[in-house]
Amino acid sequence: MRILISNDDGVAAPGLAALHAALADYAECTVIAPDQDKSGASSSLTLDRPLHPTTLPNGYISLNGTPTDCVHLGLNGLLPHVADLVVSGINLGANLGDDVLYSGTVAAALEGRFLTRPAFAFSLLSRLPDNLPTAAYFARKLVEAHEQLDLPPRTVLNVNIPNLPLEHVRGIQLTRLGHRARAAAPVKVVNPRGKEGYWISVAGDAEDGGPGTDFHAVMQGFVSVTPLQLDRTFLEGFTSLQPWLEGLL
Repeated sequence: MRILISNDDGVAAPGLAALHAALADYAECTVIAPDQDKSGASSSLTLDRPLHPTTLPNGYISLNGTPTDCVHLGLNGLLPHVADLVVSGINLGANLGDDVLYSGTVAAALEGRFLTRPAFAFSLLSRLPDNLPTAAYFARKLVEAHEQLDLPPRTVLNVNIPNLPLEHVRGIQLTRLGHRARAAAPVKVVNPRGKEGYWISVAGDAEDGGPGTDFHAVMQGFVSVTPLQLDRTFLEGFTSLQPWLEGLL
């Protein structure tokens, strides 16, 4: 078993080290991660400059690119052997609901969709590493058990772990994505030379966060596991769109 590990918090992030440590004695693990924090990079590829992989003293490969760049190169010639599984994380911060549209953590896992096995994205609901051992424990458990899964190809499992000590986690729940309310307005700033700029503000609170959603599960102390696929086709929309299009002819 060969596992390619990546993240979006950067190659020096504690969550990456915790994930590697959790899986290192289970499989042959290779780490390729961005050389700096690339949170919010989504599935962007770097097309305006070359990418330069650098092997660090700990064996990790640092790349001057995005999380998707890291996995793309790892699966397409950078490594001598193609990985069997892609695992991303452990992100410090939630990736719930609409977060998956922007998340570099989830994007790294999505880039592993070409493999025949499911890819994993792991996130801890905290910006602090105090409960990383909890997240690492569930990452190991779920990855170990993945061979018993019978899922369609190109499936990604988005896993969010509550910020709790292991003994306080109530279990694991299968969930759907919830939805956030609209984000707060960007924050305007002015530098000492009078030039205006904007900081993207905090994400919105859960607007659709009831039972069955990833928001609800983690707030109740459960690990949330949400299966994702790349195909976003809104099939139910065909019913309205087909006669609408025919009416244009």
